[in-house]
Amino acid sequence: MVKKKKRRQASAHQKKARRGAGRSVPANPGRGVRTDSHPLAIVGIGASAGGLEAFTRLLKALSPDTGMAFVLVQHLDPKHESLLPELLSKTTSMPVTQVSEGVTLRSNHVYVIPPNVDMALEKGALHLTRRTQTHGQHMPIDRFLRSLAMDRKSRSIGVILSGSASDGTLGLTAIKAEGGITFAQDAESAKYGSMPHSALAAGVVDFVLPPESIAKELARIGRHPFVHAAPAAVVEEGPPEQEDILHRIFAELRAATNVDFSHYKQVTVRRRLKRRMVLHKLDRLEDYLAYLQSHPAEAQALHEDILISVTGFFREAEAFEALTTIVFPSIVKGRSPGDAIRVWVAGCSTGEEAYSIAICLMEFLSSSRHDQPVQIFATDVSDAAIETARAGTYSENITPDVSPERLRRFFSKVDRGYQISKQVRDICIFARQDLTRDPPFSRLDLISCRNVLIYLGPVLQKRVIPIFHYALKPTGFLLLGKSEAVGSFSDMFAALDRKHRIYAKKATPSLLRTDFVPIDLATAGGAAALPATATARDDLEVQREADRIVLAKYAPAGVLVNENLDIVHFRGRTGAYLEPGSGQPSLNLMRMARQGLSLELRTAIQKARRKGEPVRKEGIQLDSSGRNRIVSIEVIPLKVRTGGGRYHIVNFEEAASAPERKAAVIRPAKLRAPDREIERLKKELEATKEYLQSIIEEQNATNEELKSANEEILSSNEELSSTNEELETAKEELQATNEELTTVNEELQNRNLELSQLNNDLNNVLASANIPIVFLGPDLRVRRCTPMAEKALNLIPSDIGRRITDIKPNIHVPDLEKMVLDVIETVFLECWDAENRF
Repeated sequence: MVKKKKRRQASAHQKKARRGAGRSVPANPGRGVRTDSHPLAIVGIGASAGGLEAFTRLLKALSPDTGMAFVLVQHLDPKHESLLPELLSKTTSMPVTQVSEGVTLRSNHVYVIPPNVDMALEKGALHLTRRTQTHGQHMPIDRFLRSLAMDRKSRSIGVILSGSASDGTLGLTAIKAEGGITFAQDAESAKYGSMPHSALAAGVVDFVLPPESIAKELARIGRHPFVHAAPAAVVEEGPPEQEDILHRIFAELRAATNVDFSHYKQVTVRRRLKRRMVLHKLDRLEDYLAYLQSHPAEAQALHEDILISVTGFFREAEAFEALTTIVFPSIVKGRSPGDAIRVWVAGCSTGEEAYSIAICLMEFLSSSRHDQPVQIFATDVSDAAIETARAGTYSENITPDVSPERLRRFFSKVDRGYQISKQVRDICIFARQDLTRDPPFSRLDLISCRNVLIYLGPVLQKRVIPIFHYALKPTGFLLLGKSEAVGSFSDMFAALDRKHRIYAKKATPSLLRTDFVPIDLATAGGAAALPATATARDDLEVQREADRIVLAKYAPAGVLVNENLDIVHFRGRTGAYLEPGSGQPSLNLMRMARQGLSLELRTAIQKARRKGEPVRKEGIQLDSSGRNRIVSIEVIPLKVRTGGGRYHIVNFEEAASAPERKAAVIRPAKLRAPDREIERLKKELEATKEYLQSIIEEQNATNEELKSANEEILSSNEELSSTNEELETAKEELQATNEELTTVNEELQNRNLELSQLNNDLNNVLASANIPIVFLGPDLRVRRCTPMAEKALNLIPSDIGRRITDIKPNIHVPDLEKMVLDVIETVFLECWDAENRF
């Protein structure tokens, strides 16, 4: 009886909470409703012990029109129903509801997690799953905040209030990594400070405030363009003057931190800049530049904000399984016992990735009975991350990612967390290194660089991947993140496991590029380095005109050709060496070369491409305008940094001086005609051999590329086959569904026929009835009537749908509406009595 009474009270409390002090709130508000044209900003609020008081203070001070949705996650007793919605609804004018499966979030609403469940956000809807525990710990706040970060990106906001333990720290880390904003309750106002302190110690909290101040900041952030504007507007490129401000910000960062972010992924950098502007209550980029210049500590804060990344132990566990089954056996195969295994973890962040590889490698060596020493070099550009990695101490939240066996073997329990054991820390060497500028390690067996390249622009990616190729042994391996690939460097790496992004080094020469030009700080710092007067511009124009005249008079005739040997620019008079060929017009160098030049040109260009240096050929006999001429050609490769293909300059020169021309003509004249012919044929044969050799080398390179392309085609074919099977399955399911719909449609048609027949029968009955009958709806509107009723009550066909009280009948009926309502009430009471008696 007591349990039934409690259930009735809880049910009454839930109904009252849905009513919300007189407001009508649907039991499942917002289901399937999209309220905004832009993604909704969502605030995830987590608490444990002392959370009710903190929630109450926060909601009481919170404006009801922030335009954001609020989701409250608290550690609840799984065996009792929660009264939290009812209690909190008394403190705010916003609707407060307990979450049900699939509810779509709406702005200016408060949603409370039910007991005994875990909750996640996906595409703006909340989904509930059965409560799970990892190693005896329930982490509902981390689970929700992680899903919030993944779903909302920079529109996610995390708040950690009073509570014990460390739930919520990993969730705030994920939110900050996606560009969101994080809060924690200050120690003075928190009844239990463990959860806020854990998040603060992890360095992922933007604001540490009491609940009332958190409410004010949330209201301000809700009105900021970073949250309110369309997603594209947050990172869109600005006008040229803003681009100049951005370059000056990069210059300030480079001067303060020695890191150049100008070639990092601009979308990420702009989003981080906007985030910092929100934190400092700034709306314009120039205002933030001024703030950056006047606050030296902000440069380091922005530096850490741009570099923050989501990491964890054994992240993407399948990749570590692939290392254990594919890479490690190949590394130890045929290795002598004293030969150390060398691993480089580039962009190691706070060390979890390096320690995870170390643990997997130690487990493999132990199980396979190999006794090789191990050296793991872990580097990152963030000093703060390196310090955390060296300490090797992490919060209790790592337990969902680390098995109990590994916790016992490789970790030691410390205050508020776990520390990596000394045997693992001894083989990991952490150091600060800028991957794009500092010298790499060498003779490595494995390089792990996961989720780093996605933050680098194309220029830096083209620099980093050849560095990896240089640093690896001929039998080395490269591990990338699931969203990364070697791209255009397939000639350096072969895909060993495409799914887990494991590549093997190819035996090709390593081409390290060291020609990156850093930002000119003087130029980026202001307008002082730019031409400021008309005199400077005039001087520049004069210099260009002088260069043009000198080049036209003294420079050799030549052409600029692209990688297809199409002429893109003529320099000087080239008519003596080139002429249009017959047929369709073409600017291809080989089709325009005069007789005697084609073979020599092709040979020289092939050699210049292969060696990457200028090639010169002299003493070429050219038949031009009916006379023989001795000419020289020179092919010069151009180093273009824009990545737009290979270009070459081809220069044509006559014999340098009269004595040389005379010697070139007289020397063959001393020979007899047969000997001259033999010498000419020898030279032609030698040129043909060189050309054929270059063709063979080019063909070999093409064959390698075709093999690689064939492997990719085979892989794509397998994927297409798998997709085709899935489509066939989907087709069968659609056919089955179509058959079911056809059956349902037939049933509906039969039902319609039956209803039509019943309707006709009813009309016939009413038409033949000699009793005046009027059918009324709940709103007292006329639905049907018999012919006798039409005469008695003065009804016409157009009265169908009108209220009976609006019609004046032929007979006098005092207070017709009251009579009808009395009858309805009487019938209702009789039905209710009958039901209770039953």
